Amino acid sequence: MAKETIAWSSAVIIENTRFGTIEIDEEKIIRMPYSMPGFPGRKRCIWLERKESKPFLWYQSVDEATLAFVVMSPYLFKPDYRIDLGPIIQEMAWEEDGEASLSIFVVVNASRGAPEKMTANLMAPLIINTRRFEALQKVFNDSPYSHQYPIFSET
Repeated sequence: MAKETIAWSSAVIIENTRFGTIEIDEEKIIRMPYSMPGFPGRKRCIWLERKESKPFLWYQSVDEATLAFVVMSPYLFKPDYRIDLGPIIQEMAWEEDGEASLSIFVVVNASRGAPEKMTANLMAPLIINTRRFEALQKVFNDSPYSHQYPIFSET
């Protein structure tokens, strides 16, 4: 009699006040070998899409349920945004994946009661390899972009 192989999927449960109970497949957790700058030890995150907050996404820490970043694509408000992905691809050993496997997000900073003053950190994009579920937030100190780039122009 042949043995039957059973593939078990393990789920991780996150409890927090913002989103309630979140159950996520362990394989969908994004791993960050270097953590987010300023948040050591927080090396596992998930992204959450909420219909009511689009085009904004949540980059939720699995290691600390109260830690979540609002992120969005920089191309929605800065279509000509460019960064050199070559060093990142090499540093993370993503050469075989290609740029098509990479998604770029920026962390958004909101002012309470003044959404028109919302800014994005274009100096430190979050690069996610959607094939490997790995990510890196890279600070470009010599960037031509601001860490407080206004999302809404004055026009």
